[in-house]
Amino acid sequence: MQTRKFFHTFWSLFKGYWNSEHKWRARGLLAVVIALNFAAVYLLVQINSWYNVFYNALQNYDKGSFWPLVGQFTALAFIYIIIAVYAIYLRQMLQIKWRVWMTDQYLGRWLRGQTYYRLQVLGSDTDNPDQRISEDINQFVNLSLQLLVGFLKQLTTLGAFSVVLWNLSGAFTVPIGSHEFVIYGYMFWFSLAYSIIGTVLAHLVGRKLIRLDFDQQRYEADFRFNMMRVRENSESIAFYRGEVPERRGFQQRFAQVVQNFWQLMRRTKLLNFYVNGYGQLAIIVPLVLAAPNYFSGAMALGGLMQTVSAFGRVQDALSYFVDSYDTIAQLAAVIHRLAGFTEHMEQVGEVENGVQHEEEATAELALTDLSVALPDGRTLLTDLSVALPAGSRVLVTGASGCGKSTLLRTLAGIWPFGKGRVTLPQGSRVLFLPQRPYLPLGSLRGVLNYPQAAGSTDEALVAALEAVGLPQLAQALDRVDDWSRILSLGEQQRLAFARVLLVRPQWLFLDEATSALDEPREQAMYELLRRELPELSIVSVGHRSTLFAQHTQELHLDGKGSWQLRPVTAAD
Repeated sequence: MQTRKFFHTFWSLFKGYWNSEHKWRARGLLAVVIALNFAAVYLLVQINSWYNVFYNALQNYDKGSFWPLVGQFTALAFIYIIIAVYAIYLRQMLQIKWRVWMTDQYLGRWLRGQTYYRLQVLGSDTDNPDQRISEDINQFVNLSLQLLVGFLKQLTTLGAFSVVLWNLSGAFTVPIGSHEFVIYGYMFWFSLAYSIIGTVLAHLVGRKLIRLDFDQQRYEADFRFNMMRVRENSESIAFYRGEVPERRGFQQRFAQVVQNFWQLMRRTKLLNFYVNGYGQLAIIVPLVLAAPNYFSGAMALGGLMQTVSAFGRVQDALSYFVDSYDTIAQLAAVIHRLAGFTEHMEQVGEVENGVQHEEEATAELALTDLSVALPDGRTLLTDLSVALPAGSRVLVTGASGCGKSTLLRTLAGIWPFGKGRVTLPQGSRVLFLPQRPYLPLGSLRGVLNYPQAAGSTDEALVAALEAVGLPQLAQALDRVDDWSRILSLGEQQRLAFARVLLVRPQWLFLDEATSALDEPREQAMYELLRRELPELSIVSVGHRSTLFAQHTQELHLDGKGSWQLRPVTAAD
């Protein structure tokens, strides 16, 4: 049952590219790779036949045949090298094309419908999605092609050299009592039995590698992610003097890496003992089996060498599973990780958002019977019904944890726990500013233009920077750096306001987007918006009392479901 599930999962991951819009090019390239491997097997058969002629010439001291036979081998070897090189080159070409397609598919699914966010909100146990996309897809494609092409090549080798070995080994007579049993092609049958037994034993020895490989990748990713977190939050950790607990956390995660690797080493050692012993024994076995015919004169030296070579090829083909067991274990672990990632993305995609988001030919933002809850079912807001006309300036207030930021997430359509309806004016431009702005890696120009597809002119960018009090950055538009590290949080928040001037939205939602600014600078930012975008509608979340002066209405939440919309007075 587990084997059936494994192959079903493998096929579900494998088939996509081969049935995609690139299928004919992909299938054609795969056919060429397979044909080259078949050609390589044909040449190996020719070289195997050359062994017979060459060693018989040596045995007969036939000097005249020596150099022509060396020339024949050189030609065969040269052609074989060309075919072998291009077989690998074209397989790698197919590998990168398949990886590009598969990565694009997974990136699309991960980013579509805020799946990357929902995986965290819904508590999915998918760890390190970045590793799934960057490493696991690459391994899946590489290992799949390696095993598939290798299997077909070994299958062809088995068919070709089984015939050669059958014809060379002749018959073996086994006397039992007064009867004699004749075994035709006895070396082929011995090779078959030897390989089957070896395959079964390899599986028994190495099957635990699958789980160990899976855990090793997970522990390595967790260790790497923890270091990435320290790099992203280096300033906060430095302020806390948190080096000791961070080092303790590193040591704990790295201890898991080391502990699992020791288990992997021990299991791999057992498998290598077995595989190497199995391989070395296969060298002497054909000589022992063919020795009686050779010493009896029934087989010449050339026939002996050809038999040994053919036995080795057949045994290698039949032992493909044994030799590739570690690779298969890695592929199984990769399939398990990718299948889990795919399943979790499908699960979060099936979670319907209870809040309907619509656009209508209206000039107001309408919230109808809107209820918001937490993942554990606790209600934050119940039956919110308000209509906010264009130009509204609403401040959302309430105690910490009452659901202010969650309400904004609901309005953005990224929070699935709720019900009701949100109606926006048709075609209106909407922009949300979180407390910590996201600054993508790249040039400052790209940071300012984010998330616009088309970039603004240099004049517009410089004007926006000057308007928010960051004129010193005007000369660094093409500088590529980690701007979230270079700029303070207050500067990052002002940079977000520069984005507002560039995007020029009609509805702006701010989630404590001025928390790192001093009160005069906060006031200046709101006045800038009022001056540059007089028709802008604003919904803000904040705790400062100074924000009341920048808004005309207050939406107060008590965190227990109740709410109240009231005008802002001078007393506020």
